[in-house]
Parts: sequence; structure tokens; C-alpha cells
Amino acid sequence: VQLQASGGGLVEPGGSLRLSCAPSGRISGIRNMAWFRQAAGEERDFVANIVNRANTRYADSVKGRFTISTDKTRSTVYLQMNNLTHEDTAVYYCKFDSAWGTYWGQGTQVTVSS
Repeated sequence: VQLQASGGGLVEPGGSLRLSCAPSGRISGIRNMAWFRQAAGEERDFVANIVNRANTRYADSVKGRFTISTDKTRSTVYLQMNNLTHEDTAVYYCKFDSAWGTYWGQGTQVTVSS
């Protein structure tokens, strides 16, 4: 099973994007769904997560601008990103933690530029 992230692209400062991440097959016992990002030359950083599909947590840098959520089937995770800035430019990765292991998506590029 692989995680497939999508929704990245080029957006102007102040714009919005919505990222999605879904598994290619069934993953049972998902406990944590998270987004990380990695800017060029930097380490991969935590962005947001949702635990047991209810409790959310955000990095300070994105609080009030980003929202993490899941769909009704609770197998897809979204990241709504508003008021984007140049500092949000990075490759965004999704991660699922389940009773059976940890899964990472392949990454989707978000570029904020005028």
C-alpha cells in the first residue's frame, strides 16, 4: 500500500491550496495522519497532524492558516492551506501511522511565488 499525495502547485503569496493524501489500498488501524514539509536544503519538519481522526495539532508557523481534516471514510487526509507565504514553499509529505506500520507519501511540491 502506498500513500498518494496530490494538490501541490504554484501559487501567489496570499493564495490557497488544498493537499490530499489517500492510500492506494486499505490500511486498517490508522491512528495518526500527518503532514510534514521539507524545503530545499532543510530538514523535514512537522506541519500538522490529526490523531484518531479527531484531535489536531499544528506547527506554530502554520497555526491559523492551515487546517488538517479527513473525509467521511476517514481514509483520506487533507491540508487546507490559506494565506500562503514564500516560507511555505516546500515538498509536502503525508504520513500515516497505523497498528501495522508507518506509511509515507511521495511528496507534492508547493511553490509560493509572485
